Amino acid sequence: MKQWVKKLVEQFEVDWGNSHQKPSEAHLDMSEEKATLLFLIDTLSKNLIDFEKQPVRNTRKYLDQYAKALVNPEKSEMGDSALFRFRQFFASYRIDEYTYIQNSFDDFKKIIWDFADQLSDEIEMEKVKDQEAKNNFEQLREAVESNSIDDLRKKSKEFINFYIEHQSKRDDRRSKRMTYIRKNLNSVKKQLLETTHTMQTDHLTGAYNRRSFDEQIKNHQRMYEISKSPVCLIILDIDHFKKINDAYGHDIGDFVIKECVKQIEEHFSREVDFVARIGGEEFAVILPDYTSDSAAKKSEELLAKIRKEAFIQGDLDIRFTVSMGIAELTEGETVDQWMKRADQALYHSKNTGRNKCTVSGQAKTEKAAS
Repeated sequence: MKQWVKKLVEQFEVDWGNSHQKPSEAHLDMSEEKATLLFLIDTLSKNLIDFEKQPVRNTRKYLDQYAKALVNPEKSEMGDSALFRFRQFFASYRIDEYTYIQNSFDDFKKIIWDFADQLSDEIEMEKVKDQEAKNNFEQLREAVESNSIDDLRKKSKEFINFYIEHQSKRDDRRSKRMTYIRKNLNSVKKQLLETTHTMQTDHLTGAYNRRSFDEQIKNHQRMYEISKSPVCLIILDIDHFKKINDAYGHDIGDFVIKECVKQIEEHFSREVDFVARIGGEEFAVILPDYTSDSAAKKSEELLAKIRKEAFIQGDLDIRFTVSMGIAELTEGETVDQWMKRADQALYHSKNTGRNKCTVSGQAKTEKAAS
């Protein structure tokens, strides 16, 4: 079976029990159709949106159960009903996800429309006042054409008084309107920033989310084409995270994820450093002006810091490690190629003992040396 299937199955750390099959042998029995379905479940699990009806933690737990049922149906409580139950779950999840996104979009539209509606009222008011001025001007024109000196004197006086008052009130309205607009613009800006922040950040950790990461890494790739300044990508994940969830529960799993992000953000703390949660327990860091050597040195410092750290939650003393893959962007490289090299470096770290970082290309060097 293809290598990608083997790597995919190994992510789920399935309990094979007393089965005579080894995991590597079981890969051979998995059809590519079933492996593709497993890949779709895994991809969905890594790119979930956190909302009230479908919290990421619960959704990921369900997806993990379906994935394990696909890999090893004999050990799953779902048995032959796994696919049917997954179809039901997926249909329900997509409806809830669509509703959440649509409601968020509706909220965004309401912010803009309310502001536009306020401006429209102001414009309509000005139209009414301008029409009054036009009517008064027409009355003055009629007085001029009437050849009546008394009528002309009366209408001229009325028009001048009206026009002075009209201009004075117009200037006053303009001043008040500008103050009002500035106030409302600040309010709209604040609401939009809050909405944008919610859409850009991960609900659990406060780090940037996958969507923000995808936009940011494209921007850095474009900037590199112009400036040629070095920029590094680090992809890392928590070692044996599923075992942490199994041993302590998902609440502690969430705690570990938040603590991990806290450590990453404290370590990569420059204003230009970008930290994102791009999957369940997978994170990415973009480091402008870093070469692969300087990024590796900085990463080793973070590894050492996490190794010796004890994370206290209640009466639990929790320790964990992370694995990293580092890739420096090269001339002519696409975003996908850049990310693939960082992913491959991460896999090398995980497959050679975990709790370490690998610079892209290092694995080939080690292989050649051996």
